[in-house]
Amino acid sequence: MSCCSSLNLVSAEDLLTIDNGSVKVGIDREKGGAVTWLSSDRYPNNIVNIADPGRLIQQSYYAGRRLDRTSAGQHQAWSPWTWNPIQGGGVGSVGGNGTWSRVTVFRKDENALYSETIPKLWDMPDEEADAVMRQWTTLDQTLPGVVCVRCEIQAMRRQDDPWGAARKSPQELPACYFTRNFDSVRTYLGEGKWRTEHQSPGPPWGRANPPLKAMAMFEASGQGVAVYSPTSGESWNFGPHGGGLSDNPTDGPCMHVAPVDRVMLSPKSTFRYRYWLIVGEEKEIASNLDALKAKYADERWRLIEPKS
Repeated sequence: MSCCSSLNLVSAEDLLTIDNGSVKVGIDREKGGAVTWLSSDRYPNNIVNIADPGRLIQQSYYAGRRLDRTSAGQHQAWSPWTWNPIQGGGVGSVGGNGTWSRVTVFRKDENALYSETIPKLWDMPDEEADAVMRQWTTLDQTLPGVVCVRCEIQAMRRQDDPWGAARKSPQELPACYFTRNFDSVRTYLGEGKWRTEHQSPGPPWGRANPPLKAMAMFEASGQGVAVYSPTSGESWNFGPHGGGLSDNPTDGPCMHVAPVDRVMLSPKSTFRYRYWLIVGEEKEIASNLDALKAKYADERWRLIEPKS
């Protein structure tokens, strides 16, 4: 999944948020129920790039063989392509702006947000995937500036569909897109130590190997956003897209990071994992990452297959 042309759709009435004073996070009914808002008390603007259905902070999965379906409307830039359900939506037709996924459940329960989504296939103009995505978004009650997101996809493909049997494929855990001004990328090494990463604008994206499964991006004043994904593999995708240092969430240029692991999703798999978003200054983020690592470093994703 990558960036496509900008789409300026902001539906404030469909945005549910939770806020504990240090961090605010929100999901949008009109944008697949994905995370579309993230801000902090010292950076009140939205950090999430929402320019099109391929951005956001969202679930994205891959399975089966790569197919050429251009005769059925598949986008030429994404052909051949695997079964790729996207929480935000599909890339749309050539020259189009994409189509957003359909949300079937959308609610706020005290300090938790919940959504259920029928995702779109990324490579097609407007094709729903045979799947449902569920997402639970909560605030950490002990760590300021920390958001926990629990994700699930339940595949409901036909056993004889054209994508075929399970193949080990890279999964984005999750796919994250931030505003372009968060351009200083650092890998967390533990105990307050960081490694600066450099990458030319993509796609294709760069690769990093964060040993503690955590990377962060910072803007000029020192405010940052980190992603902690303990269930991910060794290699993460990351990098800038486009030039300039825009802080506008609907602009085309953006910053990308995606923890990745290879998982074999079958036509009937249910797959679950958790990740954390952390906002604040470098020292605050480092302290919270150390605390999260102490609690969750051994956490693993869960893959459930139906009994035969």
